[in-house]
Amino acid sequence: MSGKTLADFPISKRWPPVNPDAIQLYAFPTPNGVKASIMLEETGLPYDPHTVKLSETTTPEFLSLNPNNKIPAIIDPNGPDGGPFALWESGAILIYLAEKTGKFLPEEPVRRYETIQWLMFQMGGVGPFFGQYGFFGVFGGKDIEDPRPRERYRKEAIRLLNVLEGRLKDRQWIMGDDYTIADIAIGPWVRTAKTHYDAYDAFEMDKVPSVMAWLDRFLARPAVQRGLVQPPRE
Repeated sequence: MSGKTLADFPISKRWPPVNPDAIQLYAFPTPNGVKASIMLEETGLPYDPHTVKLSETTTPEFLSLNPNNKIPAIIDPNGPDGGPFALWESGAILIYLAEKTGKFLPEEPVRRYETIQWLMFQMGGVGPFFGQYGFFGVFGGKDIEDPRPRERYRKEAIRLLNVLEGRLKDRQWIMGDDYTIADIAIGPWVRTAKTHYDAYDAFEMDKVPSVMAWLDRFLARPAVQRGLVQPPRE
């Protein structure tokens, strides 16, 4: 058993725990950040949501937890060895919390790996390409005159949404009747593209009705609604 406590983590000095027995979440309500908070809300695990602004991810305290300076990150005071356990990367956090609680990740091997496959579809495709479109189409890169970066990410986003459309046709959730971490991973990114990037037309979302219906089901879940606003932006 680890002899560490939360006080041994430098990040606890900048963002002190409210409930030391709860999972400590360090995040911001971006698509990647809310994947963790939605999962925590869905599982019912108690957690302290700490708002880490994107400008704070390069501070020594945050880097001591995640040297890759990205949110989200967590510390579970009751980790696998009985002591505090730190983890970063949103996909890894989803798998960890699913295994900790026995929820939202099928136990049967074939369905388990198929779920992880769709999680990786988000991690390697949907997140990076949607996010880059957001940069070049909406945020810092929108003033770049060369249209090629924006068009590259827009066209790939359309392709990815059509892959998802094929999967969701005649399915309630990505894994059929089972709501899983695959839905929790992908849902926030499709929502962000539609609402925050104003990309409904750019991404031809009118041509993926199964995806849009799935997104509505996802956003109607009470735990999703709670998780989308955690941690607060302040």
